[in-house]
Formats: sequence, C-alpha cells, structure tokens
Amino acid sequence: MGDSCTWVGNEPIYISYHDEEWGVPEYGSRALWEKLILDGFQAGLSWITILKKRDNFRRAFAGFDPDVIAGWGEAEVERLLGDAGIVRHRGKIEATIGNAKAWQLIEAREGFDRFLWNYMGGEPLQNRFEAMDQVPAQTPLSVQISKDLKKEGFKFCGPTIVYAFMQAVGMVNDHMVGCACYDRVAKLAR
Repeated sequence: MGDSCTWVGNEPIYISYHDEEWGVPEYGSRALWEKLILDGFQAGLSWITILKKRDNFRRAFAGFDPDVIAGWGEAEVERLLGDAGIVRHRGKIEATIGNAKAWQLIEAREGFDRFLWNYMGGEPLQNRFEAMDQVPAQTPLSVQISKDLKKEGFKFCGPTIVYAFMQAVGMVNDHMVGCACYDRVAKLAR
C-alpha cells in the first residue's frame, strides 16, 4: 500500500504485515495474548525474525491456546528448547507458560480484551506522527500497562514491549499520517 512507515523495508512478509495487520484494532482476547507473547519473544531481536517464525511459534505453542499452555511443565519447556523453528530462550518459554496462567485469571475475572482496552476507553488513540523520529519507544500509558501486567503475573512485558504491542494491535495508530494505511486503520476504530 503505502511506503511512509519507513521501518517496513522491502521484504514481502514485512510489507504484507504492515499493510494488512499492523495497527489494525484487535479485540479478541486470545489474539491479543498471542501478540503480546510474540512481542515478548522479540525482545532483543528484530520483529522480522519473529514474523518469519510466527507459523512455527503457532505450531509449537498449540495455536497459542493459553488454556493448553497453562498446563505445561518442564517436558514441554525441553521440547520447545529443542525446536529450531522458534526462538529457543528458556526464560521466554517459561514466561509464556506463566503468562498463560496470568491470562486465565484476567480472562475469567473480566476478559483480557476488556482489561487492555479499558486503558484506551475502548477506542484506539489516533496519533498523527509525520516522521518516525516522532514515535516514542514507550509512553506513560505503556509504563502503566506494563506495571499492571507484571502485577498480574506477566513477564517479558516491559514498557517498550508493551508500546510495540499497543502499536501492533491498534490500541494506538502509529502509521505515519502520510502512509496509505493511516486513514484506513483510523476508520476501523469501533
């Protein structure tokens, strides 16, 4: 579509992700959880590395079904550490199991989707950035959400990871205003 979001580059998988997924508001609890987990795995790596392995992650992590993953133990951790199709990091794998348990508690209490979208009043924030250097790495809101997720038992969800997650799931529209996707994504708000 557009090429105003300069982080995209020219890899087809990245272009497709930018044009079709990034910034589109996501309201499903499980889909939100999957994206938060993938953003946690991305810590210290490039997003395209995770994007290229996403199908492998989905296979290895039972379709990102938190109800399944919450029951996993050391045998599954060892299996995943041997899976070359994913990022093999014990801390991130163990955090995913713990995060599944935390997701279950929030989901049962109020819904993970509602928990997250309540920070936004249910509506995406429509930023109007004209250049990539205007986009923050974190915001006071991502700091607060990160703290609250950690209180709930989540790991690998620091303020920078949370802000990248907020961008990816459309809690904030950080497409550049000159990007062909900006207006299309803005119209998707509830």
